Amino acid sequence: MLYYLFTYLYKNYSIPGAGVFQYITFRMAMAVITSLIITTVYGRRLIDYLRYKQVGESVRNLGLEGQMQKAGTPTMGGLIIIAGILIPTLLFAKLDNVYIILMIVTTVWLGAIGFLDDYIKVFKKNKEGLAGRFKIVGQVGLALIIGFVMYSNKGITIRQEVKPPVQYDAKIDFHMRGTKPILTQDVISHKTTMPFYKNNEFDYSKVLKFIGPGYENYTLVVFLFFVIIIITAISNGANITDGIDGLATGTSAIIGITLAILAYVSGNYIISDYLNIMYIPNSGELVIFAGAFVGACVGFLWYNSYPAQVFMGDTGSLAIGGIIAVFAILIRKELLLPLLCGIFLIENISVMMQVGWFKYTKKKYGEGRRIFLMSPLHHHYQKKGFHEAKIVTRFWIIGIMLAILTVVTLKLR
Repeated sequence: MLYYLFTYLYKNYSIPGAGVFQYITFRMAMAVITSLIITTVYGRRLIDYLRYKQVGESVRNLGLEGQMQKAGTPTMGGLIIIAGILIPTLLFAKLDNVYIILMIVTTVWLGAIGFLDDYIKVFKKNKEGLAGRFKIVGQVGLALIIGFVMYSNKGITIRQEVKPPVQYDAKIDFHMRGTKPILTQDVISHKTTMPFYKNNEFDYSKVLKFIGPGYENYTLVVFLFFVIIIITAISNGANITDGIDGLATGTSAIIGITLAILAYVSGNYIISDYLNIMYIPNSGELVIFAGAFVGACVGFLWYNSYPAQVFMGDTGSLAIGGIIAVFAILIRKELLLPLLCGIFLIENISVMMQVGWFKYTKKKYGEGRRIFLMSPLHHHYQKKGFHEAKIVTRFWIIGIMLAILTVVTLKLR
């Protein structure tokens, strides 16, 4: 909203300084600062209110050191994160940008699902919360919306180099790459970024090429399948990772910074052309949202670091996981998520391995056996005697390494 106000004042009244709102970097910085203020200053008040309302975490005794001391710690703190994301975005982003609209819808949608789950747990005293199938339905519903809009919206394009002859009524842009003149055109495309592949580009429309003529007709089905898998996997991965103080929050902040960098270079024609990566018109506006996301995570970490004064609950974990997934899809970097979100992935896999092996051995030997002392993986290290603060720090270090590798893959062809 402030973007439109200051742009109006600058264009009509030439007010000094108002023109700075034209710059994405300035608005991103303001989004980070505003988000930090909201989450740290007003977050304290929300924590006190949650404690007053006795919105506390119920803890099952799993035999982990210090676990029972966390009983009664305020939960549903994800509301702080959501406020820290939405308010700066509404203030500083262009609200008519389709990418921003989709990110706002994602935040509210998954935040509402997580809130309902936490509400059932806390106020209805049902430890199971919202049934898993309803969570999945909600995640799949969001994925269908995102996938269909990405597939069909004419405002979602990429810029491609074209060679003469071109359609006479098509909009063509002329640029210089060094001393070489090139022609480019914004087109609706089903391409995405894929590391270690020719030119780092992968086309969803060619997945079913092996079935023969007419395979292009199934592109939407293929794309929706990938979107559903990515959103549900990353969202649930963040939810599972949120098991010890500061782990999911800090890891998400690292991922958010990386996505902000990727969004900035993908939305800047000069930089993307120099790096020879996919240019996505109008996607640079997502940097403001990413700034608000990182600020919210870091601000929440002020209270969520060991020993935690508040837990985000599913209100926060489902939302931040979904935000990361959708953000990556919008900037066409979703196939980098297995590397970038390696922490979430390994946490997910550890649970599947543990459950699968237990069921298999119980059926075969009559007695269930375990691969890990406990799953998810962070609990395995707790059982081995590592302090949770050390586990979190080391997971963060791994997350930083994965983030650097993710950025490096853009130049590996």
